[in-house]
Amino acid sequence: MPVEIIAEIGMNHDGSFGNACRMAETAIACGATTVKFQTHIADAETLRSAPPPPYFSAEPRWEYFTRTAFTEAQWKDLKAFCEDKKAGFLSSPFSLEAVDLLEKIGVASYKIPSGEVTNLPLIQKVARTGKRVILSSGMSSWAELDAAVKLILETHRNLVVLQCTSEYPCPPEHVGMNLIAEMRDRYKVAVGLSDHTLTNYASFAAVSAGATLIERHFTLSKDLYGSDAKHSLEPAEFTDLCKGVRAIETILANPVDKADVRRFAEMKRIFEKSVVSLRDISAGEKFTAENIALKKPGGGIAPARYAELLMSTAKRKIAKDTALHDADVS
Repeated sequence: MPVEIIAEIGMNHDGSFGNACRMAETAIACGATTVKFQTHIADAETLRSAPPPPYFSAEPRWEYFTRTAFTEAQWKDLKAFCEDKKAGFLSSPFSLEAVDLLEKIGVASYKIPSGEVTNLPLIQKVARTGKRVILSSGMSSWAELDAAVKLILETHRNLVVLQCTSEYPCPPEHVGMNLIAEMRDRYKVAVGLSDHTLTNYASFAAVSAGATLIERHFTLSKDLYGSDAKHSLEPAEFTDLCKGVRAIETILANPVDKADVRRFAEMKRIFEKSVVSLRDISAGEKFTAENIALKKPGGGIAPARYAELLMSTAKRKIAKDTALHDADVS
């Protein structure tokens, strides 16, 4: 199966349904296979006094979630919009009520965000839908992640665990690429990367390490208002991500047999050398360092046999500057 590439639009639409559709359409055109949002119901998930994250303090969280929320009808239309363009639709629920809403519109999968890994009632409710779960591990310990995974696997095994580092942006030294293999071995499920770095390098490395899913924040412009825009990929960057992932898939799916060099026949003729005569050589004359050497092109006796020829003689007369062949050697 091709690597799934999720464009995490999240809240970058800033409450505009039109912007959400435009972002989804652009992300899909860039190569995203799935478009993801966040379903926030302020009263169900946060106190009004809850602090904002350090990278976005321009607006209180409760007010931000309330102002940018979509109606059930809008969520249904947004899902249909993505699916009409042959892409998957995802939205992370941040409350039990959000799960109920997403169930009403008929989502096919769920993404558990990093901050909800310890919210076992939410995870249990999602798992019991029987649908695929994508579990992000951004700020969780092994013990916390183990508990969440156990709860899901008690219901079904349609699970993808994502290595993620909840830093915005995440520096290269905190990506935790080693955890891709560790999670696969530990849970025996598919693994991926939710990448919060500012380049595509970590995502490319993750695909090479066996990740089956890559998630990246997406925006039309890093200058847009919101909590994630400045840490998101713009269209040109996201296009590069998608092209790179597909190229890496092709590379990994096509092993090369180093013993088979038939396709290099012409290159070998042009770039390799043959044993050649430095001067006219008489029939029966012994080959020496004074009358033979190695020169382009290939196609004659290979340089590897040079020492062998120094113990042989010419079978017939050989003109100067001639590539030697077996018929010339006795």
